[in-house]
Amino acid sequence: MVIAARDVTLTLGDAAAPTHILKGVDFAVRRGESVALLGPSGSGKSSLMAILSGLERATGGEVRVAGLDFAALDEDELAKARRGRIGIVLQAFHLLPTMTARENVAVPMELAGSDDAFARADAELAAVGLGHRLDHYPAQLSGGEQQRVAIARALGPRPTLVFADEPTGNLDAATGAQVMDLLFDRQRATGATLLVITHDPALAERCDRIVTLGDGRIVSDSGR
Repeated sequence: MVIAARDVTLTLGDAAAPTHILKGVDFAVRRGESVALLGPSGSGKSSLMAILSGLERATGGEVRVAGLDFAALDEDELAKARRGRIGIVLQAFHLLPTMTARENVAVPMELAGSDDAFARADAELAAVGLGHRLDHYPAQLSGGEQQRVAIARALGPRPTLVFADEPTGNLDAATGAQVMDLLFDRQRATGATLLVITHDPALAERCDRIVTLGDGRIVSDSGR
């Protein structure tokens, strides 16, 4: 299992007025699997992703990701654990506006220790159909092109895990479908494990498995 989470809880706020976001989640994912986290807004999807990607700490429970015990790591160790192991694609792209497409893709690989980051970035961008846009800045790219850059950035370091949080949320239907085709193609080509956070049942159906959350708990899992 590349993810093994047991009895995970997340509570925000103080003791006088706690807000219980996750309420005892058990969740496991096999290497190479594609899993959709489906559910309405407020169900806990993005919070679970944040915990599994090391961006948020669980209040309780056990979280093991790519063989590492996330609960035992401090903030610096979590940052190092993410580097090269975890790629993230977000709804709002989050490209660095002062960097070209090539630079946006190369920098994470440089941080992961690659000595040929720019050559690899060129290859990753070519693989997502942007070999002719290497030196363009985010503001010079369409939304679909920006998300393609984000996919190249996430998968360039060859992470074990890729998280995609509403990756088509800022795109029209046709562009979103093309972006998801590309994301699944690149996932299969690299062997990464993919978790897609979505509220779209049609997108969820494209994954190997659908896990539905409601009110901070898993209410169904097509893999069980």
